[in-house]
Amino acid sequence: MGVAEGGGDDGALLVLTAMMLTPARFPSVLGDDYVAACEALALAPCEEGYGLVLGQDSAGARWTVVVEDVSRVAAAVAAWDCGMRYDLSPDGDSVVSALPGWPLDLAVAAPGVPEPHDPETGDEGPAPLAPPRAGAWGAAHRRLGADEVAAQWSLWRERVEESEGAADDAPGETADSVETAGAAGPDTSAETADEVPGGPLAAPDPDAAAGGGSPVVRHLGIRRVLSEALAYTRTPPPPGRIRSSFASADVRTLRVDGPGWSMVARSDDIALVLLDEEPGEVLTVRRGPALPALLRALEELALPPA
Repeated sequence: MGVAEGGGDDGALLVLTAMMLTPARFPSVLGDDYVAACEALALAPCEEGYGLVLGQDSAGARWTVVVEDVSRVAAAVAAWDCGMRYDLSPDGDSVVSALPGWPLDLAVAAPGVPEPHDPETGDEGPAPLAPPRAGAWGAAHRRLGADEVAAQWSLWRERVEESEGAADDAPGETADSVETAGAAGPDTSAETADEVPGGPLAAPDPDAAAGGGSPVVRHLGIRRVLSEALAYTRTPPPPGRIRSSFASADVRTLRVDGPGWSMVARSDDIALVLLDEEPGEVLTVRRGPALPALLRALEELALPPA
């Protein structure tokens, strides 16, 4: 994050952070795909995308400024990620709109101005943007949870291993198959890994995941997710539903979203799934013989970050 220099003049924006809004990279809190994210901000989903600049005015009010200068926002984000200073004062010619509020909570505030607050926009103005309500669970919380899983993959992978170790004495689990239009989908085994932000603590329960002790996993939510993900390989979804990012040499992190679900996977490993109907839980899709083929097919469709 960085604060723009010279931001103390009336009408100036003290920049706190910025985000990309492109088909390949957008704040997941806004929607399952790029088109939905644009609609949440009343924007036309253009191919080039936008930059989102979050800051405060001289009165301390929160504003999200949408700009067309995507390359400059990308440069600022890259510089801040490296701990470098970058002055990102929005150019008036590049500004598309200024929306009251922030879509996410920020842990910082601009110095020398009042505490962050929503501006007075009047009855005719748009409602201020606001982060998802804490303590609840919904689509936005599910997507933010998937963001956390992707960012902390090693930690969540360790939790899965711990859960599997604790289940060594539980009834055996075998792969469940999904069939869509006559084609078999990935083999799956699902079990709760742990909690995610916004949901209650979910203790591992291998027996429940195995269908009450049945040797064949029949988790309907997992079956639905894999069926819909498989359908993406036949009919490509809206831009941004499938995203790919660097994990390590020859390994990608895949992020796939759909109505009511989010999946995070490593191209060489398992997949982890979050569902709207299972608050706070992270479900494991073991690799099996078919998951690798699905992940490869999804990766071919994925939009890499610009």
